[in-house]
Amino acid sequence: MRIIDLSMPITADHPRWKTEVSATGDLAKGDLAQVTFIRVSCHAYTHVDARRHMFLDGATIEATPLGELVGPCAVIDLLDAKPNEALGPERLAERGKHVKKGGMILLKTGWDRHRAPQTKEFWLDAPFLTREAAIWLKETGAKTVAYDFPQDYPIRLLLKNEHRPIEEHVTHDILLRSGVHMIEYVTNTADIREPEVFLSAAPLKIPGGDGAPARVYCIEGM
Repeated sequence: MRIIDLSMPITADHPRWKTEVSATGDLAKGDLAQVTFIRVSCHAYTHVDARRHMFLDGATIEATPLGELVGPCAVIDLLDAKPNEALGPERLAERGKHVKKGGMILLKTGWDRHRAPQTKEFWLDAPFLTREAAIWLKETGAKTVAYDFPQDYPIRLLLKNEHRPIEEHVTHDILLRSGVHMIEYVTNTADIREPEVFLSAAPLKIPGGDGAPARVYCIEGM
């Protein structure tokens, strides 16, 4: 059995997300305890989107059923994805013949091997999904989809403070709108060897939240 950690570390020096990490107490000076504090967006680093993130009538994160974020997950191998490549439905269908209706899907590009998530190039040079690819994912009946790259083209434009309409955020518009759960910015996926793993992506339970950080990992050989 192999456990693979798929989570980005939360650090105070990330170029995209303003993150504060601090601590009180100094054990070396005899204080009773050290207590760490963080201030970070619920949509930074590895996280789960709730439908409320984009849609007013959507469920908030504490209402997201854990049974739809934990369980068997088909891995679609896209390790040959190129920088700035538009990934269409043909590639997903060719590599995703083992996807089971109503299951979970993880798209494995291994993008963090090409551009480090701490760099702007991770966002600006990333491959992305076409609208037709998002429709294909929806038509599989998937209940959850995980991505290891900025899956919608306009995500890179946010670095320039350019906001595009929901229709251009194709996975959010098609999948999240339809109630498909989204796990964003998983990492270390190139370490996955098997076409199906056991995936766990339980988000923090934040009442009223539109998303939450998650410690995401997968298990092979169960």
